[in-house]
Parts: sequence; C-alpha cells; structure tokens
Amino acid sequence: MNSKIISQGILRAVLFLGIFCLGIYVIQLLQSLFIYVIIAAVLSLMGRPILNFFETYLKFNNVLAAITTMAIFIFLIFGVAALFIPIITQQGENLSLLNINELERKMRLLVHQVSEYFSLSDEFWKNWMKEQDWMDSLNLGVIPDFLNIFIGWLSSFTIGLFSVLFISFFFLKDSKLLEQITFSFVKKEYKARMKKSLVKIKKLLSRYFIGLLIQISILLIIYSIVLLIFGIENAFIIAFLCALLNLIPYIGPLIAAFLMLVLSMTSNIGADFSTVILPKSIYVLIGFVIGQFIDNFFSQPFIFSNSVKSHPLEIFIIILTSGLLFGTTGLIFAVPMYTAIKVIFKEFFAQYEIVQNLTKDL
Repeated sequence: MNSKIISQGILRAVLFLGIFCLGIYVIQLLQSLFIYVIIAAVLSLMGRPILNFFETYLKFNNVLAAITTMAIFIFLIFGVAALFIPIITQQGENLSLLNINELERKMRLLVHQVSEYFSLSDEFWKNWMKEQDWMDSLNLGVIPDFLNIFIGWLSSFTIGLFSVLFISFFFLKDSKLLEQITFSFVKKEYKARMKKSLVKIKKLLSRYFIGLLIQISILLIIYSIVLLIFGIENAFIIAFLCALLNLIPYIGPLIAAFLMLVLSMTSNIGADFSTVILPKSIYVLIGFVIGQFIDNFFSQPFIFSNSVKSHPLEIFIIILTSGLLFGTTGLIFAVPMYTAIKVIFKEFFAQYEIVQNLTKDL
C-alpha cells in the first residue's frame, strides 16, 4: 500500500513538472501575445477611473466613454513621442549629420583635444588605426542589414501598438471580460476563490504601478536638476527618457547612463575637451550615480516591500530568472507576474509550507 501511494505521488510530481515545463515552452512561443494581453490589462486598469468619470459625471454611454479613454491614451503616447523631436533635432544639429565637412572638422577638433589632454601623439592614432585595420574590416553590407532590422522593428512595434490598443478597448468596454476569460479556465467550485485572488491582485498591482510612478518622478527630478545645473540642452527630455529606462531592471540604468553621458558630451561638442566636455561629463555621471543610489537603496526597497510585499532578494532572483527565460520583456514584467502568481498560490495552495513562507506578508 505504501509503495503504491509513493508511486502515485512520484507520478503526480512528474506529471506536474511536465505540465509546468510545457507551460513555460508555450509561453515562450506565444510570449508576444501574452505581453500584449498583459499590457492591455494594465492599461485597462489605469483607464478604468477615467472611463468611470466619463460615464458618471459626463453621462457618456459605455462605448463612447471607452473610445474617449482610448483617445486620451493615444494622445499621451504620441505626446510623449513628440517630446523627443527637439532632442533628436538638436543632436542632429550638434553632430552636423547633414554637413559632412563640419562633422569631420568637429571630430578632428575633438580628437586633437583628447590627444592634448592625454598627451597622445599623432603617431599613436596612426598606429591604432593600422592595428584596427578598419578599412579592410569595413563591411558595407551592414547598412542594408541595419535598415532591414529597423524596418522589422518598426513593423513589430506598429503591430504591437495596434494590438494593445485594440485589446485595451474591449477590456475597457467590458469590465468583466478579463474576469470571464480567466474564469473560463477555472472550475466552478474554485471561481469564488479566483475572484478573491483577482481583487487582491488588482489592489497590489495598482499600488505597484503607483510606486513605479513615484520612482520615475524622483529620478526625473534628480536627473533634471543635475542636467540643468551643468547647462545641458533639453535637460528635461533627457532626464525623462533616462528615468523611463529605469523601468527595465538592471539593464535600463546602464543604457540610461550611457545615453545621458553621450548626450551631455554632444551637447557641448566644439567646446574645449579638458575644461568643458570632460568635467561636465564627469559631474553629470556623478549626479546619475547619486540618483541611482537613492533609487536602489531607498525608492525600490520601499516600493517592493510596501506594494507587492516581497523581499528585495526575492525580487532580484525572480527578475534574473525571468530575464534569462524571456529576455528584456521578462525583466519588465517579472514583478507583476510574480505578484499575481503569489496571490493565486496563497489562495489555492496555502497548505504547503513553502507557499506559506513566500506569501506570509500578503
């Protein structure tokens, strides 16, 4: 009898592991679709108060309120995109992309200033160029490949944006649609517990997204102050972009640091390297590090501990695992998905000790 029970237990464990691995494989295959649905669900949660305002106070019908809310989202998306037009234009002028001779002159001036500051001779640059063998390794075939990649990315982004907006509209129009989709996979006797889980998930994720908004706002203020102090052009837009990049855990701050450093240097191109460009770049980088210190040791622990009720080390492991499995998208959505899974496990598998330990603060 004991051997039979043990065999059944092993069989159930193997079956569960197989289903889990199959689920991970399916999610990887359809990760774009899952991402669209998740983003749409988040947008619908954010847009629900706006829709309720239109229905309650302006007496819009449900369809008109949903259309108006989506129009506001579209306006905000294109409004944020329009913010970057001045910085692109300014950097284009700074780099003289339309004037090859001027660009060459400025690059020669920059190389000359770097050489003077670090006491480098012209012979050093000649030998370096010869060692790199740039002309022999130059592959002009990279240009059409880059264009193909860019066109492919633009097409994917357009399809993704349209898909998210389309799904979000129906989630807004029918507030019960998301619950109905979820309940279609749940047995009747478990629906009450699943409904309770969804309410808890909505509450925790709402607090999490508010926390992210606070995090971005703090970084935006710090970066803006730093860039304004040192006279960097388009300081607010650069700060806003770098603050948004921090939404991508671990990788985002590195990209933001590189971007802020490059834009700070190109904003002063033509100025003296040793007395203007280098000191300003160092000061801006120090300001960025201070912002990251505040974010990593104060903002993020506060957000994770008070919004999603998870330990920072726990979050680190989950983000790292999700990033290895699903790439950049996994990094972004690791915390919301993990929070939802924790709530569901607490409701349905509370009898297991590991679940009790992980969900004791929920």
